[in-house]
Amino acid sequence: MSGLDLPSTLIILAALALGGLVKGATGAGAPVVAIPVIAAFFDARLAVAVMVTPNFVSNLLQLRTFATERVRGGFTLRFGLAGALGAIVGTAMLASLPEKTLTLIMAFAVVGYVGLRLARPAFRLSEPAARRAVVPAGLAAGVLQGAAGISAPVALSFLNAMRLSRPTFIATISAFFFVMSAVQMVALFVAGLLTPDIFVLSVVALAPLLAFMPVGAWIARRLSPEGFDRVMLAMLTLLALRLFLSVLF
Repeated sequence: MSGLDLPSTLIILAALALGGLVKGATGAGAPVVAIPVIAAFFDARLAVAVMVTPNFVSNLLQLRTFATERVRGGFTLRFGLAGALGAIVGTAMLASLPEKTLTLIMAFAVVGYVGLRLARPAFRLSEPAARRAVVPAGLAAGVLQGAAGISAPVALSFLNAMRLSRPTFIATISAFFFVMSAVQMVALFVAGLLTPDIFVLSVVALAPLLAFMPVGAWIARRLSPEGFDRVMLAMLTLLALRLFLSVLF
């Protein structure tokens, strides 16, 4: 996963810019877009490793803005620590599983995210029930994050079911992603998947992500949320199809 040529690097940077557009427009979703694009052209391990620094920094920035809004009573801490443990397990899977298996995990994660966005179930999870489920939910999301770089199907559905306010949602999910990405970064180094070359590329990837977030916000003001969702979900569906085809052929 070293020695990337210029065209390969430009494709990865373009994927991160697209992720920045989505994050700027919706407040979340950069890994869901960027990682499948990178994986579709290269491989799952490279995709997860490249995204770790942008994920860490972008969620740190959001956490600093909304820190006082997080769910209290130790909920966010338990959610984050469970996710961190799951991320270690998932990273071990990333390092050991065959490439086709990792690609399938990523493809199914994207399909799960699309299904979540389309379904938008009215189910509401009470606070006592959410507190009982927070550790299993964090673990499951962390494993998915470590193995595929995409924990949205679990983490977002869990918090959406709680019907949190937007500031509380952003604070809680940012803290969760921040803790997971910090642990994931160390685990990727230990596993030999985040080499010095890839780490430099991961740091460089911050530039397009952060630069295109304001562009995404600008687009969102001129395109209805429903229209933007349809465009993004259609694109993600095509990416998932490409990942499935890459396994079959």
